[in-house]
Order: sequence, then C-alpha cells, then structure tokens
Amino acid sequence: MRVPFLDLKAQYQTIASEVQAGLQRVLDSCAFANGPEVAAFEKAFSEFLRIEQCVAVNSGTSALHLALIAAEVGPGDEVITTAHTFVATAWAICYVGAKPVFADIDPIAMTIDAAQVGKLISKKTKCLLPVHLYGCAADLDGLVPLAKEHKLALVEDAAQAHGARLHRQRLGTFGDFGCFSFYPGKNLGAYGEGGAVVTDNAEAAERLRRLRDHAQPRRYVHEELGFNMRMDGFQGAVLCAKLPHLDQWNAARRRVAERYCQELAELDGLSLPVPRADSEPVWHLFVVRHRKRDELQKLLADKGVGTGLHYPIPVHLQPAFSYLGLKEGSLPHTEAAAAQCLTLPMFAEMSDAQVDHVIASVKKAMAALA
Repeated sequence: MRVPFLDLKAQYQTIASEVQAGLQRVLDSCAFANGPEVAAFEKAFSEFLRIEQCVAVNSGTSALHLALIAAEVGPGDEVITTAHTFVATAWAICYVGAKPVFADIDPIAMTIDAAQVGKLISKKTKCLLPVHLYGCAADLDGLVPLAKEHKLALVEDAAQAHGARLHRQRLGTFGDFGCFSFYPGKNLGAYGEGGAVVTDNAEAAERLRRLRDHAQPRRYVHEELGFNMRMDGFQGAVLCAKLPHLDQWNAARRRVAERYCQELAELDGLSLPVPRADSEPVWHLFVVRHRKRDELQKLLADKGVGTGLHYPIPVHLQPAFSYLGLKEGSLPHTEAAAAQCLTLPMFAEMSDAQVDHVIASVKKAMAALA
C-alpha cells in the first residue's frame, strides 16, 4: 500500500457537483474579480467564525500584509513573531518596512513562547504576531494580556487553523485581526490562491477592502498606496462549496490524530504533538519529532508512506534574513524542532487501512532505528 502525504483528488470527488455548480455561476455572471461568490463566502466565513467582518484577498500572505497595514505597523516598528513557521509570516512584516523580532518556541507546544515574547518587548514593538501552528492554538492566554498591557496590536496568523478553537472560541477571533490562507492544501483550501482577514473593527475592514482594490473608495480615486489583492470569483465559489463541510472534515482529521496518538504513544524516542489545554485542534498537520528524522523519513518512504518537513530551516537562519545577524544557537528550541520534525499523512479522507499502514510502518521504522 502507498499512502500519500495529502490527497486532494479524494476530497474533490466528494464535492465535485457542488464545486462545478459554483464555477458555472461565475462563468454565467462573468464576475471574475471579487463579485457575488466572493461576497457570499465573506458572509459565510464571518458567520462561521462568529466575527463581524471578513475581507477576502488573493493569498494568506496578502492577508498578513494588509492586516499589518491596518494595524498601523510601518518603518521603524518591530513585530514579535516566531521563526518556526512558513516564511510568509515574516515576509509580511518586511513588506510594511518593519523589523521581525523572533521569539523562541515552547519546546512542547512548538508555538511561540509567551514568556520569551515578554522579554523582547521594547519601545519599538508595535505588534505581536503569533502563529497557530499545524492547526493547534498558540498561547493566547499569555499573549492577549501582554498585548493589552503594552498597548500592542495582536494579529493572529491562523493560516493553518481553520475552525480550530481555544476555550470554545474560534482561532483568528481573539486579536485585532485574524489572517487565513486558503492555499489548496489547507483544511479549507481553494483551487488556487486565496486568503482573508477577519476583524470586529468595521472601519478597519472598510480600509482593507479599499487597500485590496488599489485603495479606491470609488472608481479611479486612490487615497493611499493600494494593491491588487482581490480574490477571484472562482475561488470564492470553491470556498462557498467547501465551507459547509469544514467541521465534518476537521472531525475526520481529529479521528486520524487520535489513532496516531493512541497507537504511537509508547514508541521510545518518538515525540508526539501535545495540544494546549482546553483547545480543539484541527490537525492541519500531524508533526512528530525524532532525533534521526531523516533516517525515519527514508524508512517510511521505502514503505510507501508520504511525509513532509515543516519546517526544516527556521526563518531566522534563512539567507534572506541574514541581515538580522542571528546565528545558529540564537533560538535553540526552534532549531531543535527544525532538525527533528517530520509530518505524517493527514487528510480527512484517509481510510482505516491507510491509517493502519502508516501506524504499522512507523512502528517498523522505529524498531529498525532502535
């Protein structure tokens, strides 16, 4: 048996008629940029999250970029974030002319360590930008009070956390802005690029809508530097078709994660993810850790099990960020995670036989490495 890391075809086959009907509506209306399908998705997603405003854009990176502008972050400011993330989190900070300041991660949860964040806050700090990594909540119990105490903006990178909860509240709705990506492999993925910013601030949402459309309050009037970051109609239609299934898909992912956790827990040397207390992860990724990660990955590949690496080079050690002067050893927990993390197959349509094969393969591989 071969088990892919991700199987988008399997998901499409379950919703093909709904997706095709939505695409046909866009073709019939010729509303290819923004348009009624995008507006319908914005309304549905804001209701799903129980937040007032949703502004759809062309990518998760754009969502972060525009959210930082709306949070009044700019040149000379500092934004504290994590280096254990996809690079887009840090790109957005650079796009507005600010400086990314990287806090180390909690070695268990692998999300940003609020205690470390507190030590890094300075007069230049304007914003905190935590990442809800792998579909698991960051330490908002520690970060929200810090943001309030120091009067800092809080922007949540929820690109991997569609539908996840902390204390029964959806992630992305705790801060000033929540940012989502709808890249195809996400729990809620478009059939191309897409993203959204959510907020309860109506005035900020109106500014975001202008910014994504060349900063136009009305046609051919441009109030500030704007961008071409509209979501296209086809992606709005796909997301409208998919959103009603999201909770069901997330529940299926949780069942797979439960199997992994139950049956791999006793393997010596293999560290399993530990979600935060009173949280409901959505398991965008199921990431384990092992000191012989590369050897484990090869053994699993030999058994037909697809795996991924999230993320093998932390952002602070990327060549593009060498100007910050951070070297190996600067963020020890982040660097250890980067060297040890391995992502197992995780998608809602996994069969019991596929899950069984992954578990059996991991056990055999671990025995070979013992």
